[in-house]
Amino acid sequence: MPPPAPQPNVRVVTLTIDGKDFSARADETVIELCRENKIPIPSLCYMDGLSIWGACRLCLVEIVGQGRLVAACSTRVAEGMNILTNTERLQRYRRTIVELLFAERNHVCSVCVSNGHCELQWLAQKCGVDHVRVPYRQVRNEVDSSHETFRLDHNRCILCTRCVRVCDEIEGAHTWDVMGRGSDCRVITDLARPWGESETCTGCGKCVQVCPTGALVKQGTSAGEMVKDQHFLPILARRRHAQ
Repeated sequence: MPPPAPQPNVRVVTLTIDGKDFSARADETVIELCRENKIPIPSLCYMDGLSIWGACRLCLVEIVGQGRLVAACSTRVAEGMNILTNTERLQRYRRTIVELLFAERNHVCSVCVSNGHCELQWLAQKCGVDHVRVPYRQVRNEVDSSHETFRLDHNRCILCTRCVRVCDEIEGAHTWDVMGRGSDCRVITDLARPWGESETCTGCGKCVQVCPTGALVKQGTSAGEMVKDQHFLPILARRRHAQ
């Protein structure tokens, strides 16, 4: 047998996070390094195994010497970087972002099938959101129950695009996409056809499992019954990239 191919040299950098020294590969992002070392970084659009979207901005961190905040999911580590992950400034930003997400759509947790198992709800608790200080848009959004197995509730969608990316990058169907701009933006299936009429959907349910809220759920679930399993994603992502 021929000897295994040599692994390319990976440069290692040293940096500081919240006053502690760490070493990391130069190709790692800040959020990857933090999660490897059990440093909590909130996020709703980021998910291990999917491409970077950088939309929710909840993973913002401070880098000493830079005036602007940066997204931990799309910022690579660098030699000598000094990162702060939980300052008062970041706490204010994160609380405001969560409040805006609640105000944009209609999230009524008490009657949601994901109540108690919702990432947005969990982040609200962590950020101390006990009320919303901005006006609610009060827009009634439609619910698509045309699929025989799953349901889409636009009232609970936060436009994280996890469904779009997992369908495209892992399942390879690209059933989901995003339509519109600003507050009128929404996820769609097959050029805005009802989900149940989709000719590309394989019915795999990956989009439902990666959805952080009650926007994508199984039909027939009642309040608090929708528990999602996302452990499959990193495994499938590694296998797909290895092909």
